[in-house]
Parts: sequence; C-alpha cells; structure tokens
Amino acid sequence: MILQDDRYQIQGIDLVSLTETYGSPLYVYDGQKIVDQYHGLKDSFSKVKVNIKYAGKALTNQAILQLMKREGAGLDVVSIQEAQLGIRAGFEPHEILYTPNCVSFDEIKEAVELGVKINIDNISILEQFGHVYHGTVPICVRLNPHILAGGHHKISTGHIDSKFGISVHQLRHVLRVIDTNGLKVEGLHVHTGSDVLDPEVFLRGADIIFEAAHSFPDLQYIDFGSGFKVAYREGDAVTDISLLASRIEEAFLEFCQEYGRELEMWFEPGKYLVSEAGYMLVRTNVIKTTPATVFAGVDSGMNHLIRPMMYDAYHDIVNLSNPQGTQRVYTVVGYICETDTFGWDRKLNEVREGDILAIKNAGAYGFSMSSNYNSRFRPAEVLVYQGKHHLIRKRETMDDLLVNQVPVEW
Repeated sequence: MILQDDRYQIQGIDLVSLTETYGSPLYVYDGQKIVDQYHGLKDSFSKVKVNIKYAGKALTNQAILQLMKREGAGLDVVSIQEAQLGIRAGFEPHEILYTPNCVSFDEIKEAVELGVKINIDNISILEQFGHVYHGTVPICVRLNPHILAGGHHKISTGHIDSKFGISVHQLRHVLRVIDTNGLKVEGLHVHTGSDVLDPEVFLRGADIIFEAAHSFPDLQYIDFGSGFKVAYREGDAVTDISLLASRIEEAFLEFCQEYGRELEMWFEPGKYLVSEAGYMLVRTNVIKTTPATVFAGVDSGMNHLIRPMMYDAYHDIVNLSNPQGTQRVYTVVGYICETDTFGWDRKLNEVREGDILAIKNAGAYGFSMSSNYNSRFRPAEVLVYQGKHHLIRKRETMDDLLVNQVPVEW
C-alpha cells in the first residue's frame, strides 16, 4: 500500500474506491506482495533443496491457494477440510502435508484415502496407524524439542507443556512402535512457535532433530516448520531470513554429510507469506467523545479480526480518507456488544464519520478466524493481482446465516 496523489493505492488501484465497489468492511489482499514474499524466502535458500509448504490455516480462500500453487509452493494443512480445499484448488495430494492435532483416527484414515502426506504427533495415533497400515503408507513424525519460543504464549508450540508433537524424550518409545509395526518414516518435523526472531532458536531445534534423525534410515526430508516474524509497526524487528538461511543451510549440509545422503529442507510459512499482503477496510460509523477517550467506532469488530483481542496483537491503522489531516489520538473500536478494540490510543489523521480506515497486517488469521458473532455477516474478500481487482468471496447475507438452521414445527 502506497500513498500517491493523496490516495492510498495497491498496484495503482485506489483502496477507498474498492469500498465503493464492494462495500465495507472488506478484506483486500495484495497478490504481488504474496508472490514477492514467497520467492524472497525460497531464493534465500540456494545451497539446499528447499520445499516451501504454505500453511493454509492462515488464509484458505481458494484464490489464494491457487496463487500459491501457481508460484510453485506446496501446502501444509491441519484439518481434513483444508486438505480437501487444497485439492480443489489444484494441489496434487503428494504436495500436501497433513499435520493434525488431537483429531480422531477416522480423520487420519480419510487423509490417507485422499493420498496426502501424513504427519503424526501422538504415540497413540502412531500405534493405531501402525496396526492398520504397517509400512504401506510412509509417514512424517512431529517431535517436540522442548524449546520455549514465540511472540505470545498462545502461539508457542514447542515447549514442554505444549499439546503439539511427540516429546524427544519419548524417542525410544516411538522407535519401538515403528519397529514393531514396520512403519516407514520418510520425514521428521519440528515447529517451536510463531514470531521467532532469533536464528539460534531454529538452530537449537535443528540440532535436536538432527540427533534424532540418525535413528530413521529412510528419511527424505526434514521439516523445520516456520515462525518467521513480520513487522507489525514501523521499526519492528523481523526475522533475518538471510542470516537464518546461511546458518541453517550450513548446519543442514553438515548433517546430510553425516547422514550419508542429501535430504530436502522443508518450511511451512503462513503468516510470513500473507500477513503483510492483507488489509481490512472499515468505515467509521461514529466519533464518540468521553471524559477520557475519543473513540472511532467502525462497522466491524472482533468477529472479523479477533487477533487484537485474542493475542493483544498490534495492527497498524491508517485513515485512507483523510491522509493529510491533523493527527489526533483515537481508540478504534468495533460494533460488537462487549469490549472490542482494534487499537488503543492511536495517532491517526483526523477521523470523521464516514472515513475509511485500513487495518494492516490482516492477511493472516483475519478472515480465517472470523465468525458470525452477534449474528453479523462476514465481509467480502478482494484480491488485487496484476493491476486488477477480483472479488474472491461474496459478502454474506441473511440466507447464509439461516442456511443450516432447522426450524421447529411448533
């Protein structure tokens, strides 16, 4: 998003005009930014065979999945429904890694029938899988390295109290299950959390998984998950991808030499690829002054973007309609009937009723975590790609709220 001729634009398209065409609130995605993030990450790893699997849970709209497929990405999914969406979007089953958590074994069997790659993070499921499939279906095993990392405790996944992965301290148990059932393990997976800044975190996880890997003779790949941090405000520290790539490539090549052959290095970025490409555009309904605060109340809420309330996440906010206005301090709030705040005490160019505000970094876990709380409709989604805007999801209507409700015949 750039400011040109007093108008905020993406690829030459005026953002305010998009709300005039499609209404508000509105999710808008910059397709070129997604493409640039993907290739920038992939090209950083030049010394190894790298496979980038887009973590679809960040944003599963079919158009976004299709764009990822066109650019050469694979897909990481966490549910059978995401796997089905990926196949509908054009991914071949073998390009999809299915990494569920606490699902039923029936769902695991559905994934096997789809033909996607199976990642197992629970000894109980590993045993059930072995009883049914033995060595006929190769698997990946997710290990928990017991490393506390991530920008918030709710997105830290590799620590000792996490529900994710099989503890590295249970490795002997895992190997017994594998040997007893003749399972074939083709990959190992580790993921410590999101918003990780320090390359040393990835390297500590790598050292643990390299040590474990020597117990698995049939490996084809090692999956390091993701967790790369993006900027949420000006001056934010971000993961130094170049430094990370050089350090982890060096360690990986040394491991491959010890292992006896070259493996593939996999990553599963989600937020890193789509977060900065997304904007939620909202209209200011009211300016409300209290003895302590000036509120800008908008036509959206945590039903559409829950991250500020759920994770205390910071999302920059810009007044698209009045970019040269005098800056004043506002608390931007939503229309949900409880505390529902997008940003506290923000300096914004003067906000007037009717102004369009852009909430930045809304591409990841924005629409995908949205709901119909307060019986509100979810917004439309628009993709800007190659200088054109495309409606990729219609705004919901009352029919959508009622479609699965069954009235009682009183």
